[in-house]
Amino acid sequence: MSDTADDVELPYETDASQQEKVETLEERLEILEEQNEEMRDKLLDANAENNKYQQKLERLTHENKKLKQSPLFVATVQEITDEGVIIKQHGNNQEALTEVTDGMREELTPDARVAVNNSLSIVKQLDSETDVRARVMQVDQSPDVSYEDIGGIDEQMEEVRETVEMPIESPEMFGQVGIDPPSGVLLHGPPGTGKTMLAKAVANQTDATFIKMAGSELVHKFIGEGAKLVRDLFELARQQEPAVVFIDEIDAIAAKRTESKTSGDAEVQRTMMQLLSEMDGFEDRGQISIIAATNRFDMLDRAILRPGRFDRLIEVPKPDAEGREIIFRIHTREMNLDSEVDFAELAELADDASGADIKAICTEAGMYAIRNDRVEIRTEDFQQAWEKIRRTDNGDADVSKTFA
Repeated sequence: MSDTADDVELPYETDASQQEKVETLEERLEILEEQNEEMRDKLLDANAENNKYQQKLERLTHENKKLKQSPLFVATVQEITDEGVIIKQHGNNQEALTEVTDGMREELTPDARVAVNNSLSIVKQLDSETDVRARVMQVDQSPDVSYEDIGGIDEQMEEVRETVEMPIESPEMFGQVGIDPPSGVLLHGPPGTGKTMLAKAVANQTDATFIKMAGSELVHKFIGEGAKLVRDLFELARQQEPAVVFIDEIDAIAAKRTESKTSGDAEVQRTMMQLLSEMDGFEDRGQISIIAATNRFDMLDRAILRPGRFDRLIEVPKPDAEGREIIFRIHTREMNLDSEVDFAELAELADDASGADIKAICTEAGMYAIRNDRVEIRTEDFQQAWEKIRRTDNGDADVSKTFA
């Protein structure tokens, strides 16, 4: 803006015409309107800036107030008496008798979690405690593994389905026969034979809540942490009945008990005691089936192997020649194979291979075809792949065996 209203000179000569005065006033009015519009824009910008700083001030004031407040402590209600409420503070197990209002007294129950201040007065009631680590172990989406993706262990698959699926889908059959459904199944055998895949297929097939964990996830540094997590896992399963709990590598927490006095071994044993109690304790377990898997059956404690905890102990061995042929067919369904590829010959080649080995052979054979700039996988690709897998597993083992 080049001019202001004061820069405009009014012609006040006596000989100035009336028209010139009007034009001058209009020009001055136009300048004033422009100045007014400019000041209005500046005012809007200032208000916006003021609001931004006002919000920042309120946030900082709130944070400052929170920092000045005394922290609240978590406690558990032990007993509700006429004199007040007896609480036990977490951490130091200090017990105290505190008074509460009539309204809060009606809401509180024994074992309820509450927040208390420095004077141990109850400030508010907290939600029921469930370890967040237990909730994240719940499987929300079914794995993309079905029974059709598993080969060579038909008998074991049928036993697992009878033990886990049938009590969930047809519980009345067990009542009609007059027996209790099997409480759990333990899958044991060499690595890569399909134990975890069986559990995934169960999760895919059933509508029950599926909770998965590894035994190592139940081992914790602090006393009572592992036992608490086991307790929360089974509580979550009870809330979501019917449910299937899958414990992979169970030997991590269920190994044979020893005379070791170290705190680490003692904590693992406490966790196992809690697991034994949840599997077959005083409380009815309800519609909760347990599947466990291990590669070290010889390490497991006898207490966890007894009937009532695991009613079925199923060995999952390496597949025989017929099983290996089925597994080769499963893993090559989507592969572009040469017409001369013979699955029986492949099964004979890969003797002593597990299901995981066969899957690796198929993948590696495809990589050999790509390396040779081909889109069709040939018999020699599978041969080279098996030799490579054996070298990886056995170092300098004899890999001279080829096709007949």
